[in-house]
Amino acid sequence: MKTVLTALSTVLALSLLISGSRISAESESTTGETKSASVDLTADEELFSMIQGKGGYAAYAANYESAIRPEREIVIEAADYDAIEGDGFEKLDNYEGRSGVSLKTGERGQVDWVVDVPETGLYHVSMLYYPIEGKSSSIERSFLIDGEAPFEETAYLQFDRVWGNELEKVQRDNRGNDLRPRQSEKPQWRETLFKDHEGYFEEPFQFHLTAGSHTLTLVSQREPMVIRQLKLFQYQEPASYQDALAAYQQEGIQETEDILVTVQGEDALVKSSPTLYPQTERSSPAVTPYSPSEVRVNTIGGNNWRIPGQWIEWEVEVPETGLYKLGFKSQQNFVRGIYSTRKLLVNGVIPFSEAQRVPFRYKSGYRVDVLGGDEPQLVRLNQGKNVIRLENNLGDFAPLIRSIEESLFNLNSLYRKILMITGTAPDQYRDYRVHVRIPDLLETFKAESDRLQIVSRELRRLSGGSSDSEALLKTMYVQLDEMIDEPDTIPRRLASYKTNTGGLGTWLLRTREMPLEIDEIYVASPDKKFPRAGLGFFSELKHEISTFAYSFFIDYNSIGNVAEDGDQRSVTVWIGSGRDQANTLKAMIDETFTPQTGINVNLKLVQMQTLLPATLADQGPDVAMQIGNDIPVNYAMRNAAADLTQFGDFKAVSERFRPSALVPYTYEKGVYALPETQTFNMLFYRKDVMNELGLDIPQTWDDVSNLLAILNKNHMEFGLPLVLNPTYPGENLPPNSIYAALLMQNGGQFYRNDGKESDLDSHIGIETFKTWTEFYTDYKLEREFDFANRFRTGQMPIGIADYTTYNLLTVFAPEIRGMWGFVPIPGTPKQGGALDRSVPSAGSGTIMLKGAADKEAAWAFMKWWTSADTQTQFGREMEGLLGASARYPTANIESLDSLPWPVAEYENLKAQFDYVKGIPEVPGGYFTGRHLLNAFYKTVVSANTEPREAIVDYVQFIQDEIKAKRKEFGLPE
Repeated sequence: MKTVLTALSTVLALSLLISGSRISAESESTTGETKSASVDLTADEELFSMIQGKGGYAAYAANYESAIRPEREIVIEAADYDAIEGDGFEKLDNYEGRSGVSLKTGERGQVDWVVDVPETGLYHVSMLYYPIEGKSSSIERSFLIDGEAPFEETAYLQFDRVWGNELEKVQRDNRGNDLRPRQSEKPQWRETLFKDHEGYFEEPFQFHLTAGSHTLTLVSQREPMVIRQLKLFQYQEPASYQDALAAYQQEGIQETEDILVTVQGEDALVKSSPTLYPQTERSSPAVTPYSPSEVRVNTIGGNNWRIPGQWIEWEVEVPETGLYKLGFKSQQNFVRGIYSTRKLLVNGVIPFSEAQRVPFRYKSGYRVDVLGGDEPQLVRLNQGKNVIRLENNLGDFAPLIRSIEESLFNLNSLYRKILMITGTAPDQYRDYRVHVRIPDLLETFKAESDRLQIVSRELRRLSGGSSDSEALLKTMYVQLDEMIDEPDTIPRRLASYKTNTGGLGTWLLRTREMPLEIDEIYVASPDKKFPRAGLGFFSELKHEISTFAYSFFIDYNSIGNVAEDGDQRSVTVWIGSGRDQANTLKAMIDETFTPQTGINVNLKLVQMQTLLPATLADQGPDVAMQIGNDIPVNYAMRNAAADLTQFGDFKAVSERFRPSALVPYTYEKGVYALPETQTFNMLFYRKDVMNELGLDIPQTWDDVSNLLAILNKNHMEFGLPLVLNPTYPGENLPPNSIYAALLMQNGGQFYRNDGKESDLDSHIGIETFKTWTEFYTDYKLEREFDFANRFRTGQMPIGIADYTTYNLLTVFAPEIRGMWGFVPIPGTPKQGGALDRSVPSAGSGTIMLKGAADKEAAWAFMKWWTSADTQTQFGREMEGLLGASARYPTANIESLDSLPWPVAEYENLKAQFDYVKGIPEVPGGYFTGRHLLNAFYKTVVSANTEPREAIVDYVQFIQDEIKAKRKEFGLPE
């Protein structure tokens, strides 16, 4: 189901209204309307067209439920393709130990194979592939049969990379703490069935093929890979435990005696994701190894091992072939109301059907979970080395979660239908009769209420009691029942209805996550007892007292190695982000920077608000990272920051970045920081909603005005970046990004006369302010909203937001995958017809303090940190550590090319990057953003002042502050 249901619900929402029906672009006739030119979105639109109108796998499987399953095997050699399209294809002989000819496929393009199917029926499909080096993200392909996607899920097939610890042994810093093992790719040939990577379907996909010739196509969506062969065959489901045990006995496989093998969880052989790195558990003395004072790597998994499809493999060596029981010393205190489920594979095979759903129930602390519970189920292991894999899956909860997702799509569809009649703020005294005007409204409410109640009861049965998960479902179905009983109150309940469906979406995301932490794995003979999982009361007490006592002596702010030799060069660096980022950076420093330069780095994790008082007290660092754009110049004008142009190689270093990235750090011909990150706005849009409304992507601001008229008539919204309010008195606010974009596109500037005066009172500045405020006064755009939620429901199908919102939507709204995209923001026509799509940038930088004792050493660190290799490695580490939502928006041009963006999205990103401009920082410039906001509120909120009068009045305050600050710092006025 998933994304296609979103599209179908949109069609219904926009086409089935009897009154208040949709207003489309075709029906809107505006004098002098500028027709929007189309944007070249070929690859992106092709993916959208693949899934548009396709059902999900559940409907496909039901349609062919009675089809035969031929016991045949058809092997397709990858190199024997019929046609290829695109670049990056290459035939490889005997690649990586695999005999024969393989086919290398790139990030773009497609390959076709023609296959003769001898018998009509359902077939499983597998592929033997090798994950060659790419950008470290999952490999994605779309699978077509005779040019069409059989069902929606085939547009998003994923193939895992293989990861492992880069070094065999865990390294330690000079304080005795274990360092987190870095993850590197351990590529190997793997045969994988085509299946649902989201975990909604436990069994692999089956494809219906008629007898005769068919064309099978793989379309590259992300990352290269080498393919040896495809295979059509019948996958055999595992037998039950009793049948498997009988088969063991028939083969003469006996139970072993007096054997116990322990495998440490952190010693995993390989895993499917770099996020599954070994963890450090310091809250319990029950783990092995344990230390109350030092950091020890002693577990694996945890919250990082929560996503369906992720797997970890361990190697276990046993002295003899026979039957063994398995125990897992684990902790599952992450999710209540449901339980985490894992699929067990031994030497690549599921030993019996019960092993497909191994439950790990909620309990505080560590315990030993035995396969089979009180009556252990035995597995066959061969003498020597064996591989045990645990794979995250949804288990018994998969059909329930899938059902709730379908329900959520239907409820969101109804919300949009009601919204198009009542608007977001219904008149409480008006009878909209939505239950009459929307066909089957009450019937759908009843069906969804019944569905939610059934799922709620099943959840209670599986979890053994009530939980907060069940409470969320109850809240939703109780409201639906009330709306059925009193349909006239539906418009008044719309706000709470939206809140409850939003809660249902959060429930879906949370319920799909099934974390589990593993300390040890035990392989034992049936007669052998497992070790005790926990420790007694006195051990816990000793642990608490010890850790409390050590807290008085351990510096938790210092990360990794600390410089000890007074004669060795060292740099003190402050970082203000999370501990994960700091640990990753310190590991990179100790692995590359210090060995290459001989310079030690004392990295400290601090709150960056302390930088100013520390600098004033002469206790500040040599280098401060992740500093806002307004800080470097403000420190420079007070002689607290070092001018980086003093270094001979500064010009070469500055060429790593776009000129726009250096603008905020430039002051009086000096540059006082190097850019770390650079972000800017993009135009996000819902393809399905825009198609149904007959709207093109707006290319100019006139197109936006025409689009707003149609959206307003359909009670939908266009999102402009939020009008930010200060979070504390005196906070420096950057100028609003839309005002800045309009100003730049029209040839305006923020300051004139080399920063001596504000230019916002110029003709262009005033007209731009008027245009900006008219979006809110004439079109009633909202100033504050949750863009991600409204975009997800379709209430706000198009809007401008920071490009890092892409990362959020990818994780936050998987159900609309493929139904949205982003493109450059609308532009302003110039002479000759070209569009100026200028957009301001934001970001962060690295600053060297004036008081740095060894400026050459500090400069060496800054050069290393902002280099392409370091930025790429850090970006990939962060994405591997925290997932796609943490994709790093580096300012380094070369590094950005190397980060794992899908090709189509990155092309649009690069197109907008060509128009990015920086906003300069000047003495007194902090008044610009603040008084631009004041003028905005006086015009839009108070609505008692003309735009020209408001901006001119407040620009005078800006002029006075710039003049006062220039006088204070002895600058020419």
